[in-house]
Amino acid sequence: MKIIQFLLAPILALSIGVSIPVLSNSEQSVRPGINKHYQKPIFKQWLRRFESPGREVYDKRTEIVDSLQLKPGTQIADIGAGTGLFTHLFAAKVGRGGKVYAVDISKEFIRNIKIASQSKGFDNIVTIVNTPYKTGLKKNSIDIAFVCNTYHHFEYPKSMMTSIYTALKPGGVLIIIDFRKQKGLRSNWVMSHVRANREVVIKEVSKWGFRLKEKKHFLKTNYYLKFKKI
Repeated sequence: MKIIQFLLAPILALSIGVSIPVLSNSEQSVRPGINKHYQKPIFKQWLRRFESPGREVYDKRTEIVDSLQLKPGTQIADIGAGTGLFTHLFAAKVGRGGKVYAVDISKEFIRNIKIASQSKGFDNIVTIVNTPYKTGLKKNSIDIAFVCNTYHHFEYPKSMMTSIYTALKPGGVLIIIDFRKQKGLRSNWVMSHVRANREVVIKEVSKWGFRLKEKKHFLKTNYYLKFKKI
């Protein structure tokens, strides 16, 4: 029966208009050089930038974490973990029976997350330096993939989303929070820096094996999308 279900899965996906992701490194970069600032970052400068009042996802961090309804034992990946703001908040929620994967392309960010995790006594955090193509996560290893202000930094979005799809368990959840690209609302920097607006992101992610389940509206300058792995 399991073999039959496996063989039917591609047919079912095609019948509902969803393509099953296939990992490939032939994808062209959609934003060459967008991550060059993270190759040799000065951590303290980014810490002040990412974890200071006035940044909406920092100010609303408690509401964001609560919205995930994390339980002890949850396996969650903080993809684009940065300075580890959400990594450590997640670790406190999922407990020792859970696991938080801090994933970032910056070795310096990951090094400092590891140091902070040890100083805070968290033994449920796994740090991963990933590539622009892959998360570095194992297949079916996580319940939730959390992507905050990071989707617009995916140079190879199809490849990265395929890697996320593979890492999620069946029925797993994907959360994407990112800047609203809307004239009159955001600065010229955001308008030029962010590649895709919310509608484009929904369209892209929906092509790669996910179904949009919910939009949350407690953020103003960012949007919040919840997807489920099909």
